[in-house]
Amino acid sequence: MPTGMMKDPDRTSTMSTASYGRTLPTTPKKNTDANIKKVAVTMPERDTAGGQLIEFDQKRPLESIIQEICERWNLQDPSTYALRFNEPDQKLYITEKNRKDIRDGQVLNLTPSAAQTAERIKSALSGSRLEDKNAALRQLSFLASDITFAEEFVKIRGHQIVIDILTTGNFKGDSLAYTLKSFVCLMEHSILSWDILEPEFIKRVADCVNVSAHHLDTSCLQSALDILESVVLHCTNRQSVVEQVVTPVNVIPHLESSSPEVQKNAIALINALFTRADEMKRKKIAESLQSKSMRNVILSNVIRGQIVGAGMAHELYVLQMLLLNLNEDRMRMGVDPHDQMVLREIEELRRIAFDVDPNINSVRKSQNAAEDYKKLGFEKAESPVEDFAAVPPGLLALDVMLYFARNHWENYVKVVLENSTRVDEHVCPFVQASKRLTQILCEVLHIGDQPSENGDTYYVMFFSHDKPFEEFFSISIQLLNKTWREMKATTQDFAKVLEVVREQITRSLDLLPSSFETFRSKVNSLTYNEISKIRENERREKEGQGAQLKPIIELREQIAPEIRELVQQQRLNYLMAGTRFAKYTKDGKCKDKFWYWMLSHNCKALHYGDCREQDTPTLEQLTNKLPLADIQKLVTGRECPHVNVRDRGRRVTAFKVAFCLKPELEKDPFCFMASSENEFDLWTDGLNYLLGNEMVSSQVKKDEEILLSMEIKMRMLDTEGVAIPAEAPAIPPPPINYNFAYLNL
Repeated sequence: MPTGMMKDPDRTSTMSTASYGRTLPTTPKKNTDANIKKVAVTMPERDTAGGQLIEFDQKRPLESIIQEICERWNLQDPSTYALRFNEPDQKLYITEKNRKDIRDGQVLNLTPSAAQTAERIKSALSGSRLEDKNAALRQLSFLASDITFAEEFVKIRGHQIVIDILTTGNFKGDSLAYTLKSFVCLMEHSILSWDILEPEFIKRVADCVNVSAHHLDTSCLQSALDILESVVLHCTNRQSVVEQVVTPVNVIPHLESSSPEVQKNAIALINALFTRADEMKRKKIAESLQSKSMRNVILSNVIRGQIVGAGMAHELYVLQMLLLNLNEDRMRMGVDPHDQMVLREIEELRRIAFDVDPNINSVRKSQNAAEDYKKLGFEKAESPVEDFAAVPPGLLALDVMLYFARNHWENYVKVVLENSTRVDEHVCPFVQASKRLTQILCEVLHIGDQPSENGDTYYVMFFSHDKPFEEFFSISIQLLNKTWREMKATTQDFAKVLEVVREQITRSLDLLPSSFETFRSKVNSLTYNEISKIRENERREKEGQGAQLKPIIELREQIAPEIRELVQQQRLNYLMAGTRFAKYTKDGKCKDKFWYWMLSHNCKALHYGDCREQDTPTLEQLTNKLPLADIQKLVTGRECPHVNVRDRGRRVTAFKVAFCLKPELEKDPFCFMASSENEFDLWTDGLNYLLGNEMVSSQVKKDEEILLSMEIKMRMLDTEGVAIPAEAPAIPPPPINYNFAYLNL
């Protein structure tokens, strides 16, 4: 037994100051009762008190345990004390809800209760001593992230003092940073409504954003941007105040900050202003963002200046979606046959194609406009305006064709004239092809859809041009004409050509081209022959050699159970490796919070715990545990409670990757949103298997098919070059007798 230790007949021991350390002494016997946690308790405010070794009984009321600890130290009024965790990443007050997180060997702190601490901080903030206020703000910025403390602080209206401090604008530097951070943390708990804020408060916070980035502390700027974003998204009647004092032009310079968090919050604020703006304001914001100077700032400082984290990737994805969705109105707008502007634009298409000679740059007059419209590919040459009645793509198709004709007129004339010289059955009708291609591009880029909560795929090339969608079309329509020529297509092959072009575009986008020139190079390298080879290789891999022969089918049936067990084990291994998820509750997403989940090696429980975005904790570091026996059922898709809530002003749309675990005893469900469909399939398959259900994801069938094909190929290696009969050879009849002769040598 260590020096200074005295064994007490009850379950509480005391350590002298000389022998006390911050780690728990070696426990002589292993704890066999899961409800008993052997921990140490200290009082940071009274170092002379030493420490206590106690057996924390999870079945005893928390008040009773605190009272016993206070009696050991002769402390009066145990109700004014509370226990807190003392881990580097965990300083929360211990409550009945989180006491299950206590584990053997931890050091806990006995401190003034949350209510007591809240009163002290409020008193210091209301006082006149500047030193006391600064110390109180520093402590508040640390404690405000704890829901237990936040509820007590809000109960005594401490938040109003924080609002008043920010409104008066008397604090600068660290004190201002502490105040802003405290306010952000208090509001994140959703205890208060954002509608309590007055315009003067918003203007004061906006002042932090409108000053030069070089004259403001990074943490101040980060919190101020966060507050303004939340005001825009969550306030019902204060959006106009933010729009008056902050514009994207004011926010863009902060993208030059060296802090990734400031950059991310700046983009998030721009996205919020963009989302809430009316049509006219959205167009003005887009014009500002797509100007050359603004695009250079985003490209140089955000995209190419550093490694883009997951949070920033999501914000860039949202910004890209918002910019591209500006095309939605034109995509869904049918034509007015009497619109003179549309009639002039259609005539301009014809004039550029047929009234200008590209070789000598001179104007010539076509004799037959209706014939020209027919050559352009209009279905109704006598009334070409009616070709744009269908939506989608509506008038967006006319917009992109006109952009192509005006800005790439040589290529435009080349495409039109090339088709004019083909025989009728091999003509690729330019207008009809452009309309169908425009619709394909809108589908590929999800124009008209709301940004996904988990989307993080953005394309640098769309931030490198002031007319990204139009430029995208200009490259794609030339690709379509090239593919039509390679396929020697006829009008009956129209759908087939479009299918190949869609595949060429999507495969090139999957490579994340950094510029339109890179995209042009990659997409042109995927010729029709190359696409055919890729498809053939994929087909061969999928089907395998002789997959339809009866002997192969019987072999597949024989080894299928082994493959199924292998897939099941792979799912369990994936769960044992663990996954980091964005943190959700039944009320929605917890901003910038993550947790890590992992299956125990004995497959009897799921371990989990909070983590940072880059962390990959081990099983031992995950302090929480959910036994599989306590899980009532697994819920997926739209039935999940967190799918039907609004998050940051937008309804959660990624229901396809949502799932939750419903424990027994009416406890709150554990809600998840996978980062991809593959991650969703792996987790739901593994959980279904552990819960005794069938693995039903499409990925199971794909994995089994791949493994079966590989196993078949391995077993068939010795039969290479041997023709396998469709039916097994007939078994010869038995001999007349079994009198075999043996030859002695």
